[in-house]
Amino acid sequence: MLKSGCVLDCYDSCELSVDESYNFQASKDKPTSRFLCQNLAHYHDFETIKKPRFDGVEITKEESLEKLFEIIKESNSTLYYKNGGNFGLMQDVLGHFFASHNDTLTKGSLCDGAGDAGIVAGRGVNHILPISQIEKSEVVIVWGRDIHTSSSHLLPILKGKKLIVIDPIKTKIAKMADLHVQLKPRSDIYVAILLYRFAMIEGEYDEEYLEEHAGEFEEFYELSQTIRIKKTLDKIDVDLGVFGKILGMMKDKKTSIIVGVGVQKYREGADVLRAIDAFALVMGLFGKEGCGVSYLGNSKESIESPFKDSSKKVSKVDTKFDQFDTVFVQGANPLNQMPNTLRVKESYSKVKNTIYFGLYENETSQNSRLILPAQEFYFKNDVRSSYGDNKMTFMNALKKSENGFSEYELSNALCKEFDVELKTEDEYLEHFKSFSDENGNIKGRQDLPYKDGFDDEFEFLDELELKLNFKKDLFLITAKSPSSLNSMFKREKCVYLHPSHNFKDTEMIRVSSDIGFVDLEVKNNEDIREDCVLIRSGVSGVNNLTPSHHSYDGLGACYQDVKVKIGKI
Repeated sequence: MLKSGCVLDCYDSCELSVDESYNFQASKDKPTSRFLCQNLAHYHDFETIKKPRFDGVEITKEESLEKLFEIIKESNSTLYYKNGGNFGLMQDVLGHFFASHNDTLTKGSLCDGAGDAGIVAGRGVNHILPISQIEKSEVVIVWGRDIHTSSSHLLPILKGKKLIVIDPIKTKIAKMADLHVQLKPRSDIYVAILLYRFAMIEGEYDEEYLEEHAGEFEEFYELSQTIRIKKTLDKIDVDLGVFGKILGMMKDKKTSIIVGVGVQKYREGADVLRAIDAFALVMGLFGKEGCGVSYLGNSKESIESPFKDSSKKVSKVDTKFDQFDTVFVQGANPLNQMPNTLRVKESYSKVKNTIYFGLYENETSQNSRLILPAQEFYFKNDVRSSYGDNKMTFMNALKKSENGFSEYELSNALCKEFDVELKTEDEYLEHFKSFSDENGNIKGRQDLPYKDGFDDEFEFLDELELKLNFKKDLFLITAKSPSSLNSMFKREKCVYLHPSHNFKDTEMIRVSSDIGFVDLEVKNNEDIREDCVLIRSGVSGVNNLTPSHHSYDGLGACYQDVKVKIGKI
């Protein structure tokens, strides 16, 4: 058995072993590796791309390289579009080539950008809350995160703890909770600010600590008083007594807050995380054992990249593909995952040369000219860091494979052809490993984040532009699927509705927004609020509905910043 690690875009970043038949076995050495998740357990059920293609015709690896070189030489403008299909650190080596070749790269986020910007604006830096701290918690607040779907390895850690779940959907973890607040979507910021306000009223704060680390805490309290309580609670569908219950459960208890990305899929998403952080701060949850706020951290924190990435960049959220002669896509499926899919497909179709480099067939591969198959992770040497913990995982190639290209192999071929300097693969691997200690912990990261406070004082929101304009149309929720990861693996083909809408199971209906529409099969589910429509991330056509504008901070996608209608076809 060869020790390796999972490269999937996930908080848990599991360690595992792989045998000569490519079977996986979970590692017992890491808390988040005690069992295989749904995706890894069924990893081999899904066919990968084995042969390169050009204009629909299979070609050899050598021919595909010749075609790639020819395309890049003839191109006057090339875009390199990469996303998080594989989280190995060596995946960025292709970006090194395109940046060195003075091509265009992307910036922004299809995932957590707004929330990260909010955390950085408040704390100064977004440190990861290690799982070891969540293990020490007595109370855990799961805020907008479906643990069974996106962080299943946390489940054993949560046993025996008091659970509070804040989520518009009655998820499995919500059904296990001691308290579930099934709030209206877009209401998280109101709940966070009112929790801060009531904590101040009840005197549930450490004034000396706040004076030292967050001097403007009283000004933020005054700002919170501008919210009209009864009107707000009526609008967001939360009872006043909920706030007392939450504060009562947290009183004198070590508490961690686990926040999902759904709360920030809006233009004002950064403000939501700043408000949640403000509540955590007033409750004294920073810099203490068993306490903190867990969101997506920077997986590359304290790791210096050896790869060049300084080049012209365009937005990943609303990319104008047709402004380029050539588009090279790596580890991404923009024709499914980008907002406003109908616009994206039209723009992509106008590009002269489209190149897809990845493992699986999808909407983007099916609409690209040149297909370059990637190698599976157990055929490649790589190093994995995480946005959910502070460990580094080392992955060694089980054996050499002739199918597909590794990222280094492809980049090395390009760099040689275009005279770009590139070090050996071993040199890059040793470079990354140098940032970890003998136990695999990333040096420079904090086991107890913010134990010495923040680099500067915590910065509160200084103004609230809250609009309680909840018009009659339905809220769109694009939560993760338990059977897929974004657009990989087994994707659903349905829309979840509350039975009160009087549609039958399996009935085809049209879901529409001001941007576009998608026709899907109904699945009735009483766990969905009556004012919500749930379509899982990765469902083909879901992003026909979503806007391509950015969050106000963080250049993030705003998938849920839209209301939808439903009707018979």
